Formats: sequence, structure tokens, C-alpha cells
Amino acid sequence: MASRSTLVATKNMAMVFLLSSCLLLAASAGNFYQDFDITWGDGRAKILNNGELLTLSLDKTSGSGFKSKKQYLFGKIDMKLKLVPGNSAGTVTAYYLSSLGSAHDEVDFEFLGNLSGDPYILHTNVFTQGKGNREQQFYLWFDPTKDFHTYSILWNPQTIIFSVDGTPIREFKNSESKGIPFPKKQPMSIYSSLWNADDWATRGGLVKTDWSQAPFTASYRNFNAQACVWSTGSSSCSSNKSSAKSWLTESLDATGKEKIKWVQKNYMIYNYCTDIKRFPQGFPPECSLS
Repeated sequence: MASRSTLVATKNMAMVFLLSSCLLLAASAGNFYQDFDITWGDGRAKILNNGELLTLSLDKTSGSGFKSKKQYLFGKIDMKLKLVPGNSAGTVTAYYLSSLGSAHDEVDFEFLGNLSGDPYILHTNVFTQGKGNREQQFYLWFDPTKDFHTYSILWNPQTIIFSVDGTPIREFKNSESKGIPFPKKQPMSIYSSLWNADDWATRGGLVKTDWSQAPFTASYRNFNAQACVWSTGSSSCSSNKSSAKSWLTESLDATGKEKIKWVQKNYMIYNYCTDIKRFPQGFPPECSLS
């Protein structure tokens, strides 16, 4: 019969093994080697720290980018980003979902760089069947270059919600009943890139990229996708296997709606739905919906 000390030691070893297994599973859930392909940049994009960190760099010759290995048809996508520090004027860090083709769907986060000390602009847009022009822009309530922050897209059949560190900043509802297209039939991949856009990105192109500050670098970690993976014409969510898919029916509750109002009152700097000069013949139809 085993002694009490032997049983305790065996139990402790089992606990260590279980904890190690859980840690390995957690690490593999956000491994850039497994989840993404570097698509361009000639070595300027790097996967580091055993797949836990990805960096994109931009110099005068080229930027860089990556793309998810999988396609998704609905999901809750989270990524932590730390943006280009210092004088980032002229640079754009894009992080978005997109399908392919001229009638593509797309859900955009774009971070427009600025001079040192001036705030980044978070630019958002939604394309449906190839049509965008739904820009909303925000300042952030923190410095996005000092640390990593979580930028999330919730996309389900009812709504698209953009969030920053868990705070919703924008919602695009499914209003197909009003004749407004909604992205729900085209699977989308996740893309990100860091590139030079000094013809428009900072103060309408008045401020150019200062190449003496190059290379510019943005960093990514903690990717997580609770999502319906699309493969060979079918969705992983079409099976009847029991799994947590609460995000598929998630919508803004009263608290979420109040948070969006707070963000849009205090930090929104552009809304296409109030740009009379741009739409003299009348605003797009979704602008009249609550």
C-alpha cells in the first residue's frame, strides 16, 4: 500500500501535468504560426516568442502584412495591438475582415498615425456588397502606443459591433428588412497591414511620413476567435454539437448602448451620417434608423 507522502506527491504531479496541459492549450489558441500567414513585406513581418507575438514594420521601401489561414462566416474576433509610437504621421495600421471580389463585404479598423503628441485617429468602416462610405472616426481615451489594447469585432446575423477594450464604440445593425444590405453570405478572412498613406492619412495628406523615424513597427498578440469557420462550402457552426456560441445571438444590452453613447459623445470626430456636404441629396438610409 502506498504511503501518504507518495499519494500526495503523485497527486501534486498530476495537478502540475493538468496545469501544464491547460497552459499549452491556452498558448495554442492564440499562436500566430498556426492562425496566420505573412503575405507580404519581404521579411518586414515577423512572428516571435514561439508564435505569441507578431510585428509588422514599414520603411521607405515597403510595408508588410498578414492574413488568417481560415475564413469565417460570423464570429467574435479579438486582437491586442500596440501601435507605432512617436511620430507616426502618414502611416496606417489596418486590421479588418474582408471577403473577396468586387462585391465584397468588409469590416474595418484603421489606425491613422499622427505627429508626436497628437492623438491617433481610429477609422472604422463597413462595406456591404462592395459599397462602403460608412466611415466613423474616433479619438481613443488612452495612448494606443504605450501598451497593448484589445480591438474586437462581433459579427453575427443580427449586428456588427466594434469594441475597444470591451467598450463598444459602434454598431451596424442588420436592417435588410429596410432594404439595406448586411454582410451574412460571404465568408471573410482577417487581414492586417502597416503601410504608407501619407497622401491622405494625416490631416488630409498635409503631413507627410518622416522616413528618418523608420522603421515604424506595430505589434500584435493574444488573437482569439470564437467563430464559425468556413471550409469547403460549409460552416463549422452548422453541426449540432453542443458548444458555447452565445456570441451568435449577442446584442447590445442597455449598458452597452449607454457606453456607445458615451464614446460617440466624447470621442467621435467624424460620422458620415451627419456630413451634410457629402450627402446633399440625403443621408444613406441606415442613418435614419435608431
